[in-house]
Formats: sequence, C-alpha cells, structure tokens
Amino acid sequence: MELDRLLALLLVFAPLSLVSLGGGPSIFAEMQRQAVDVYGWITDAEFVELFAISRAAPGPGSLIAALIGWRAAGFVGALVAALGLYVPSSLLVCAVGVLGRRYAASPVRAAIERGLAPVAVGLIFAGALTLLQASEAGIAGVVTTALATLALLHPKGSPYLVLGAAGLVFAALGAAGFAPH
Repeated sequence: MELDRLLALLLVFAPLSLVSLGGGPSIFAEMQRQAVDVYGWITDAEFVELFAISRAAPGPGSLIAALIGWRAAGFVGALVAALGLYVPSSLLVCAVGVLGRRYAASPVRAAIERGLAPVAVGLIFAGALTLLQASEAGIAGVVTTALATLALLHPKGSPYLVLGAAGLVFAALGAAGFAPH
C-alpha cells in the first residue's frame, strides 16, 4: 500500500513539474484535482490550509507538494512529492537553457516563447479560481479577491497595503456581526 501511494505521488507530481509554465501557481488546479478528487489524499478545506501554510513558509509556494505528500504518505511521501515536482522541471530547464543559448536568434524560439505566455497566464488563473472555489469563499471573499487583484495590477499597488486593507474590512465585518462567508 505504501509503495503504491509513493508511486502515485511520483506519477502525479513529475508530470505536473513538466507543465508548470508560469511557476507553481500554474499547476495548483490540477494538483488540487489529483490530491482531492482523484486520490482523496486530502479534502478541499485541507488543500486550502496547506496552500496557506506553503505561502506563509519561506521558499516557493509550490512547497504545497511536499505538504500533500506528507499527508498522503508521511515524511517519505513529502520527499517523493518534492523530488517529483522539482527534479524533472530542473532537468528540463537545464536542457532548454543549453538549447536556448544555442538558438538564441531563432524565430522558432521566439514563437514558442510568445505562444507559451498566454498558456502560463491561463494556467495561473485556473489555479487561482480553483483555490477560490476550494476555499468556499462567499461574496465577501470573491469581492475581496477581485479588488485585491485590481489593486495589485496598479503599478504602485502594494501587497502590504492590500493585505492590511482586506484585514481591516474583514475585522470590521466580523465586529459588525457579518460573517465573511
């Protein structure tokens, strides 16, 4: 059973590693689907909790893979999930870096880069939507997410100000007896 679970972790995270265009957030949607819906290692609520922990901890937000591995199969599961997520993409980046330097002026390279940019953006938005749905955010959560996104798109948008403002709004709602969900 344990070996099957470790193999499943590797078979989930290694392919995700290779399609993580745009970084960790681009694979959150599929990571959630696999961990919650396909394998049942965690629930939606646990996924949101693990996401929050991975974002609060130092290092990349994709540390959520190790946390999912931990929940699925303990320390060895965390190690397998982390290695499955980081090793394949690292090897691919090294190979692409060598080829990229060799064909730096190639129009094919430029076309590939232009074509992958919208794919990365779409994957990141899918991950954000998955997290919003998994958190069971009510109207206050959806509005807060939309306003925070708009504020952070502004060239002078500060994540600290957005975080502080959202905290104050939710504190005020709580003090007034309104549940944020």
